[in-house]
Amino acid sequence: MSLSQPYDFLIQWHLTERCNLKCRHCYQEGGNFRELSLAEIYRVIEEISDMLKAWHDAYGLDFSPSFNVTGGEPVLRTGFFDILGRLVQTGFEIYILSNGTCITLDIAKKIAALGVQGIQISLEGPEEIHEQVRGRGSFAAALLGIRNLLQAGVKVSLNATISRMNAGYFQEMVGLARELGVSRLGFSRLVPSGRGKDLLAHMLTLDETKRLYESILSMQVEGLEITTGDPMAAQMNSPAPADGENNTFPAGGCAAGVSGLTILADGTVTPCRRLPIALGKVGETPLREIWAASPVLEQLRTKDLYQGKCGKCPRWSACRGCRAIAYASATAQGNPDFLASDPQCFI
Repeated sequence: MSLSQPYDFLIQWHLTERCNLKCRHCYQEGGNFRELSLAEIYRVIEEISDMLKAWHDAYGLDFSPSFNVTGGEPVLRTGFFDILGRLVQTGFEIYILSNGTCITLDIAKKIAALGVQGIQISLEGPEEIHEQVRGRGSFAAALLGIRNLLQAGVKVSLNATISRMNAGYFQEMVGLARELGVSRLGFSRLVPSGRGKDLLAHMLTLDETKRLYESILSMQVEGLEITTGDPMAAQMNSPAPADGENNTFPAGGCAAGVSGLTILADGTVTPCRRLPIALGKVGETPLREIWAASPVLEQLRTKDLYQGKCGKCPRWSACRGCRAIAYASATAQGNPDFLASDPQCFI
C-alpha cells in the first residue's frame, strides 16, 4: 500500500435487523433488541468524521471513506432518509445494500436526490432459484425495485451469494443483468453463520470454488462489469510476491481489522458484517480506541498468529482469505478460530 494514495476506509452500517423477507441466506437473527436512536446515530457519524480528520492531521493520511448502509432491509429503518442525509453531509461516499423489494419509485427518487453513489440489490439467480433462497414473490418484487431505481437514475449493481444452490446459474444471472440494464454483477461466497449455519452443506468445495471462479473471471461481457470483493479472486491474476518482499504488513485483501469496521443496529462493533465477534459498542467505547487497542483486531493484523495454509502463505499481506468463512467453518467443526485457514482457498 502506498501512503501517497487515499486510504480506503469502509464503515458497514446495519441500520436495522428488520427485514420483510424470511431468507435462507439471512445471517442475522434479528429479535428484540434496541436499535440506536437517531440522535445516537448522528453522534456516531460525527465521531467517525472526527476520527478520520484526526488521523489525517496526525499522520498525514488522506482517506477515501465510504459507508455501506445495510440491514436487515435498511429502507425499513425509521428515519432512513434523515440518516442518509446526515451521512451525505460528511462528504463520504454512500452505498446501500438492499433486497430491493421495498423500493418504490418514490423511494428510488429520494435516494437519487440525495446523491447516493449506488445501490446493491441481492439477487440469487433466476426466479425459481432466487425464491428458494428468499421466498415466494421476492423475485418479481426485487426486479420492480431495480427498475424503479434505474428509472430514477440510481446506479444499480446486483450481487449473488454463491453456493451449491445457485452456482450453476451464474451465466443466467449475466443474461438477467444485461436484460435489466444494470452496470455491475457481483458475487460473494456463502458464509455459514447465523441462520446461514444451516446452509453449511451448500458450501462449495475447494475444487468447486476454483472451477466456478475460473469460469466467472474468464467472462468478458460488453457493458457489464463482473466483480467481487473476495480477496482470493483478486489473487488469481496477480503474480506471487518476489522473494524478500515484505509479507508481514496487511496491505490489502480481507478488510477485517485492516480497512474498516461494521456497526450493528444496536451499536455493537464487529470486524466485518459476516464476522460476529463483538469488539465493543458505540457510545461506550470510542471507535478510535477500538481500532487501536482491540486484541481481536491486533490478532487479525498479525501474520504469525494465522493458522495452517493462510499462516504460511506468501500472499498473506495481500489476501488472508476470508476471515468470516474461516471462522464460520472452524466453528462448525467445534473449534471457533477467526485465524484459521480459509477452507475454500485454491491459490
